[in-house]
Amino acid sequence: MWHNKILQAAGMFLICATVASAADGELVVLPINRAKFLAGQKFDMEVELRGAKADEIKVSIGGRDVSEFFGVTPVIQSDANLSSYRLNGVALTKPGAVKVDVEAKAGGNTLRTSVDYIVAAPGSKQANNVILFIGDGMGLASRQIARILSKGITQGKYDGLLDMELLNDGMALISTSGYDSLVTDSANAASAYATGHKSVVNAMGVYENSSKDPMAHPKVENIVELVKRARGMSVGLVTTSNITDATPAAMVAHTRRRAEQNFIAGEMLKADIVLGGGSRQFLPASTPGSQRKDERNLIDEFKAAGYTFAKDRSELVSANGDKILGLFNLDNMDVYLDREVLKDPDVLRGFTNQPTLVEMTQKAIDVLSRNKNGFFLMVEGACIDKQLHAMDWERSAYDTIEFDKAVAVARKFAETDGSTLIIATADHSHGISITGTYHERDGKTGREAVRTYANAIYPTFRDADGDGYPDAPAPDVTLAVQYANHPDYYEDFKAHDKPVSPAIMSGDIAIANTKRAQDGIFYPGNIPSNESSEVHAADDVPLSAAGPGADYFMGVMDNTEVFFGIVRALGIDATKK
Repeated sequence: MWHNKILQAAGMFLICATVASAADGELVVLPINRAKFLAGQKFDMEVELRGAKADEIKVSIGGRDVSEFFGVTPVIQSDANLSSYRLNGVALTKPGAVKVDVEAKAGGNTLRTSVDYIVAAPGSKQANNVILFIGDGMGLASRQIARILSKGITQGKYDGLLDMELLNDGMALISTSGYDSLVTDSANAASAYATGHKSVVNAMGVYENSSKDPMAHPKVENIVELVKRARGMSVGLVTTSNITDATPAAMVAHTRRRAEQNFIAGEMLKADIVLGGGSRQFLPASTPGSQRKDERNLIDEFKAAGYTFAKDRSELVSANGDKILGLFNLDNMDVYLDREVLKDPDVLRGFTNQPTLVEMTQKAIDVLSRNKNGFFLMVEGACIDKQLHAMDWERSAYDTIEFDKAVAVARKFAETDGSTLIIATADHSHGISITGTYHERDGKTGREAVRTYANAIYPTFRDADGDGYPDAPAPDVTLAVQYANHPDYYEDFKAHDKPVSPAIMSGDIAIANTKRAQDGIFYPGNIPSNESSEVHAADDVPLSAAGPGADYFMGVMDNTEVFFGIVRALGIDATKK
């Protein structure tokens, strides 16, 4: 539970997660150095002395003890190897800067550190609604691949741009690292968008302390909690993954461990529209396919809370309430190529009536826009990422096009609404690149059929019905898309009729999957041998925005600034209820 006390801090709050070390322990302060808060945004503050028992821990702001400053009684715990001083649910309401000093005494030694927080003022309201599109793993190459397949290129000039590329009131490059590592995962990256704060791999809405309990780490208030309490807005979460996966989960949940999906499923009650896959986290443990560890029937709990439940496309179309829970697969939804084009029953496993991301986005906008206080909607193209992990760029590209068509739905709404900020970006990138084209017209195969420079003639994708999707994923001249970071695998540069993993585990070692390419070239891996899929990259990702408040996004920006661009556009005053 968040503490209700919100006290005024004179100026910019500076607290350090810079570590002070000595023979008698390591002093760590959370939130971290240079953390930035929206004025009034709630958070937990914690100081840990690791590796020693503290005789005393003092934390002060401007010479005043922080417990007096915030008017909150600290929770103090200590044992032989760890001491903790914690204040829960505090907030800083005055923009500016303040220096915070931390001192710990242990075993005759004194450790000291001091750090910086930034407290940002609320902006003047410009937008009534914000729609945040996250193409999971959708780096610059993913956009370009989708543009080639969907729009075409003639004599070096593109025949059109993607809808997300027409969001041109604001454009930026977004850095993606967490505070623990250069290369992020989706939980950590989405958490930065949801809270304005860095976190660590596999975590969302928290700073990492020493606790083994994933729910015991210091929390930071997220965008869904803020817009609900500060402006009474409606909230929608739409994804093609299971709805409790990292990106949608980071909008609502606080946990050090993204795998706590039973818990995360219950947190989805914070949103009004919840659409995606993942019914296995909502069904009682005794139900076939369930992955719950208890007999809670969350679908019934959502119904009791006033949600209309939809299990397929038909029920979603007819759903008419102000709150909707739609779960269209036991796990992740099938990708566009399998769901809408190939329709292989062995792949779909009985889920033959799943809605598209476009249909889910349209339904969410139709319902959420009924709230005069406005809405926040997050739409994720989740399988762009998942298919790149599987080294299946064709399936990823079709999902990128589907994602872009969902952006088109939002653009059409925004044109008539006039008060909607649309943001399209990615949470992180993948190490893929278009290195040329591939064809076997002259009898060459494998690497010799990868065409470079003047030999890289244009691909022959066709779109006869004009729906924006290639008629087939395997024309006679296709793209040569290659990967920078991969396990051992076989490559034949051809599209696959069924999803197939590049490598499979044999004990603790990933070995190349011979089913991927029967006559393919063996490529030795260039990542650790226990990784069975392609992995994320640290590349910056592009962001495009349009609508009121889009001018905030320009240049090279940290991923945490996406949050501040959103709350600025909405004029969120977190000091008020």
